Amino acid sequence: FLYDNFMRGNDQLSNRFRFVSSSLVNKALICREPDSCREYLVKRFMASSTNNLYLWPYNSGCHWLLLAIDPLKEVVYFLNSIDGEWTNYPDMKQLVDTSIKVFRSQRQARVPRTKSSNITWIKVQCPLQRNGIDCGYFVMRFMREIINMNQIEIPITYFDEYKCAHYTRLQLEQIKEELCQYFIVKRLISI
Repeated sequence: FLYDNFMRGNDQLSNRFRFVSSSLVNKALICREPDSCREYLVKRFMASSTNNLYLWPYNSGCHWLLLAIDPLKEVVYFLNSIDGEWTNYPDMKQLVDTSIKVFRSQRQARVPRTKSSNITWIKVQCPLQRNGIDCGYFVMRFMREIINMNQIEIPITYFDEYKCAHYTRLQLEQIKEELCQYFIVKRLISI
């Protein structure tokens, strides 16, 4: 949906943003097959020769959140619509840290000794949900806004153009409507 509607035909955006498949890397797979998850992430990171931001909608089993990973700068932006910390997801954090270190090693990057074991995690102050069911729509909206801003770096206080404490019902309905229209046009669902 995001690629087809915002990035297709725009080389700048399609060369800047990449996606990590949440069906190939999620909590269940990280616990069951951590090596294959790490290999997938490293392979995704190695596939690009430029500075990219990898958008990974992560499902913890009962909640969606977004990781935006810049593997070259070794920065991970953490966007969570329920205001939790990345420390609440130790398997996910360990996988990302290990994948970035393997990526660093495979591209034979030199980093300062003080940085060698530290990957920068940044908790972004993004809009928060008011219920326990809209997290997936929040993640979709975060990804859309990041792509629309066309920036690899995400401000800690989020983008000024989209800064708010909570999304309105209308803002969430907009992303739901766009998604439904896409599914209908692509004939992924019928009405």
